[in-house]
Amino acid sequence: MAVKALLFDLDGTILDTLDDLCDSVNYALSAHGHPTRTKREIRAILGNGVINLITRSLPEGVSNEQFEECLATYKEHYEINKTNKTAPYKGIPEALSALRAAGYKIAIVSNKHDEAAQGLYKLFFSELADFAIGNTAEIPKKPEPDMVFAAAKKLGVSLDEIVFVGDSEVDFETAQNAGVPCISVTWGFRDEDVLRKAGADCIINSPNELVATVKNM
Repeated sequence: MAVKALLFDLDGTILDTLDDLCDSVNYALSAHGHPTRTKREIRAILGNGVINLITRSLPEGVSNEQFEECLATYKEHYEINKTNKTAPYKGIPEALSALRAAGYKIAIVSNKHDEAAQGLYKLFFSELADFAIGNTAEIPKKPEPDMVFAAAKKLGVSLDEIVFVGDSEVDFETAQNAGVPCISVTWGFRDEDVLRKAGADCIINSPNELVATVKNM
């Protein structure tokens, strides 16, 4: 295949957001009188959007009478504190720069609510990616393929010219649903055994492997 564009997941793939996400989840839980979660617990449920994150963090999930309040508290806290500890993974800026220098188009496709996704894109990746698409009411979130389709249209490429790069089973399923190949990475929110169990067959362990992997596809 002639790869012309790469779509990157955000959290856990190019940006290490775990500590700030954990802090905001636990702030919201504590603020409403609920027990906090460990970093390991939160890491395991990330990747499928903020509604899922709070649902699985909060006792009784969406049935909890404080669900909407907890969700709002989380969003407010995260918006203010989302860059306290967050940073690109080591080697990611260099890898994205090398991909752009090689002529590849790059976009970010994230289940993070769009306001936060756009803010992080502008802060960390405005010179390294063409744009970001976050979760909105207009486009179904991953693993539905709609974000991939929207990104392909905006980039001006066909699906057979795209590679998806992500760190979770949600990303792999998204690529499968869109009919595009997926590079799964192990430095994010899922361990290699989880990725392999999901069916991932192209797995890399370092951002340094990205350029060579893409060129060999």
